[in-house]
Amino acid sequence: MTTVLITHPSFLNHDTGAHHPERADRLRAIDKVLGHDVYKDLVRREAPMRDDVREAIELAHPGGYYAELDKARPLAGQGLRQIDGDTTMSEGSWEAALRAVGAGLDAVDLVMKKETANVFCQVRPPGHHAESAKAMGFCLFNNIAIAAHYARAKHGAERVAVVDFDVHHGNGTQEIFWSDKNMFYGSTHQMPLFPGTGALNETGVGNIWNAPLREGDARENFEAAFRERILAPLHNFAPDFVFISAGFDAHKDDPLAGIELVEADFMWATEELLKVARRHSGGRVVSMLEGGYDLTALARSVAVHVKTLMEAGT
Repeated sequence: MTTVLITHPSFLNHDTGAHHPERADRLRAIDKVLGHDVYKDLVRREAPMRDDVREAIELAHPGGYYAELDKARPLAGQGLRQIDGDTTMSEGSWEAALRAVGAGLDAVDLVMKKETANVFCQVRPPGHHAESAKAMGFCLFNNIAIAAHYARAKHGAERVAVVDFDVHHGNGTQEIFWSDKNMFYGSTHQMPLFPGTGALNETGVGNIWNAPLREGDARENFEAAFRERILAPLHNFAPDFVFISAGFDAHKDDPLAGIELVEADFMWATEELLKVARRHSGGRVVSMLEGGYDLTALARSVAVHVKTLMEAGT
């Protein structure tokens, strides 16, 4: 089996406005690097508009959130609409957001049906800041939390894990998983930094494992935190499915934070998570793009991440 890449041209139509760091050029930079011959064996699929997308979204965003966001979105000719200080919707955002969710759902289906070894979802808008009833931090729907809940609801995965190495804490995923002992959330992130959550004492029902890092931390501290605060409890949790919130803004060149990682560090973290998946979950891994705002650093980091996924699938 090989690795599947799921993306879609509509993700470029999610217009966040001039000078916004979460911009379409991020995906163009990734497209360029993943177009090299070394990635010719990637199986490429388009993110779908699924008939069950609202039902799946409401697994993680219950109540009226879907309808409220649908009502808030701008229609043709209405320009951009600010959802909060950081989060913008354009005419193209709704389709992009629904296809980003659809990418995660298709990825789960492919992996659970053993049609592929693992999947990387190259999507935008990102998702891990979106709480159950609140869009924030560039995020509209929590793509990975939805996919995790779908893996359980549709495919019977009993213990589902999300590991997040984005430099910003995934407050949304934490909030959605908070009281569910069978949903594991582990995060390395810079602190203090937006969104201000992710302290060691935020533990949910024993299922939340935060590993805050300080500005200037590099490989040694990252690896120590990842081993002690993420990998050790993750092995104890013994997940049926491993999801990766793959943000690459902990790179030393990223303009929005101050962690000093390089591409090799993301490769190492990916390898370690694949080892967990091989041991506990039959190798089932879905990775979804989150942050990363220096275009060169993002493209190079995604490149090693995807190559590591591909090597695990051969």
